[in-house]
Amino acid sequence: MPRLLGVDVPNNRSAVVSLTYLYGVGSHTARELCRKANINPAVKAKDLREDEVARLAALLDNEYTVEGQLRRQVNQNIARLREIACYRGMRHRKGLPVRGQRTRTNARTRKGPKKTVAGKKGVKDLR
Repeated sequence: MPRLLGVDVPNNRSAVVSLTYLYGVGSHTARELCRKANINPAVKAKDLREDEVARLAALLDNEYTVEGQLRRQVNQNIARLREIACYRGMRHRKGLPVRGQRTRTNARTRKGPKKTVAGKKGVKDLR
């Protein structure tokens, strides 16, 4: 199992698909990496030679922001928004959708499981 930037990429998948297991590497970037490193994208990850893995690691390290460094950068950006108390920062603080989505319905991913609130009693219940 090849190890790139501290992540074990799956053996049984092609090189392009295996590279997408890295945080910050999508399918387009994975194809670009294979082209720059002169690697056949269709070859399985377990069949990659040591020098090919080394070339990929060097490319990722020098030219791309991925894995821990990217996670740190994203968290710093969110912390900055929270600190300056802008609208987006307040939405992050409250755990609500940040990019303009509706919250009356849906938004369960950000808000968490539904919290039921007791409703008003009807006229018939008062008798």
